[in-house]
Amino acid sequence: MTPPARPATKPAPTRAPDALWTMEGSLRRRGFTAVAGADEAGRGACAGPLVAAACILPAGRRGRVPGLADSKLLTPATRERVYAEVVARAVAWSVVVVDVPELDARGMHVTNIEALRRAVSTLSVTPDYVLTDGFPVSGLAQPTLAVWKGDRVSACVAAASVLAKVTRDRMMVDLHHRFPHYEFDVHKGYITDLHTAALDSFGPCPEHRHRFVNVARARDAHAARTRGGVMVDDGAVHPSPTPVEVPR
Repeated sequence: MTPPARPATKPAPTRAPDALWTMEGSLRRRGFTAVAGADEAGRGACAGPLVAAACILPAGRRGRVPGLADSKLLTPATRERVYAEVVARAVAWSVVVVDVPELDARGMHVTNIEALRRAVSTLSVTPDYVLTDGFPVSGLAQPTLAVWKGDRVSACVAAASVLAKVTRDRMMVDLHHRFPHYEFDVHKGYITDLHTAALDSFGPCPEHRHRFVNVARARDAHAARTRGGVMVDDGAVHPSPTPVEVPR
């Protein structure tokens, strides 16, 4: 008996190759020549800085950056290649770094919006229009639009996402050399089983964000275990000649 034919499967939708540049093209036809995109990297990490970037790509073929896509969809090697292309081709680009003390003092959302605003305002070319990834950014002189998953639908936002991600990943690799116990070069400060195990063993280092519940919990647990010790840049606890007050 001949088995019944399998039902035909609907092919997965494919994105047109030019779709990433459609939004900027539409804005340029309306008279907005310089369209900037802004995005950030590190918002969800519990360690390391927040990095925001802004980018204006040129119109035409020069603005068609080979391999450009949302930075999270690219391999590290491809991100590096796209980063170099963006830097070489961009009309203007900027990167802003917010360190951990400011993140802990002011809170993530406030500093995130401020970082995006600063990234746009420090561009060497004043944009006519600004596209931001996800969050609306107030206080800009230009008309602006927050685009849901903007790094997947707008070329200039995708370019900004690559600038921010590559910059931050490089910084996390540098932090790995200062605090090797945490293996920041692997997880880049995000919450993973590897990172959680290191936090449980060593407690947080100065590059951990204490507003995160997991960091605060590890801090308190580690402090209770290491009375009379202090943590230094190598991430280990060393004996102290004098008692150290443990916060309660």
